[in-house]
Amino acid sequence: MGTMFGLLKARGRSSTAVKGRRGSTARGKAAVTFAARLTFDDVSRRFGDTLALDRVSIDVEPGEVLCLLGPSGCGKSTLLRIAAGVERLTSGRILLDEQEIAGPNRFVPPEKRGVGFALFPHLSILDNVAFGLKSLTRSEAKVEAYAALERVGLGHYAGEYPHILSGGEQQRVALARAIAPRPSVLLMDEPFSGLDPRLRERMREETLAILHETHATFIVVTHDAKEAMRMGDRVVLMRKGSVVQTGKALDLYRAPKDILARAPSPT
Repeated sequence: MGTMFGLLKARGRSSTAVKGRRGSTARGKAAVTFAARLTFDDVSRRFGDTLALDRVSIDVEPGEVLCLLGPSGCGKSTLLRIAAGVERLTSGRILLDEQEIAGPNRFVPPEKRGVGFALFPHLSILDNVAFGLKSLTRSEAKVEAYAALERVGLGHYAGEYPHILSGGEQQRVALARAIAPRPSVLLMDEPFSGLDPRLRERMREETLAILHETHATFIVVTHDAKEAMRMGDRVVLMRKGSVVQTGKALDLYRAPKDILARAPSPT
């Protein structure tokens, strides 16, 4: 399962949860957050003699859905991990709303950026979603967690444990946990790669619907050109640690600078 990250702490909680019954398919609405601008400023990353990222600069607008597209080893996941704070950059800066969170002058640790976790098998599904809501009381955290589960249609599984869930349901729980703290920025690394084609399509559309409700800034890593073009407001095509092309899906489709950008028409 891909990883999900939420940058910075939650803001302005006001949602309430209405308990459903086991088997219910009713879904609530995702709570609104405050989207942030995320800026990669001349970012490079070396691993010994290997240059994984070479002076990458990308400005992600508040509320934008940005897809990082490229083959394995092109640096897209490394860039995401640097944004999340689980990887250090070698040079350059990361800015969140014009404030440096990684660079020569400052490094904000991952725990201050609201980093997501894989599902814990010993915790109930509700407790998994509530795990990152450390600023709330236990009862408040459970209310928020239940509201997030209801939004992804899994409120009826709140008291169960992850092992009973299918792969798609586990992905929806992970999405619920990602949106529960209401982060300004969500980062997802190949979130649908382990799903069958039909389920992948449904999860992709459901994830986009939730993200549009929350208004969070969203960056997703994928090696699937069709997926990037259908999801992204913009697509960043990467190759060998560098940005090859950036633009809207139709721009990349009509005038690709790399064969990887070629995919069935996104319209």
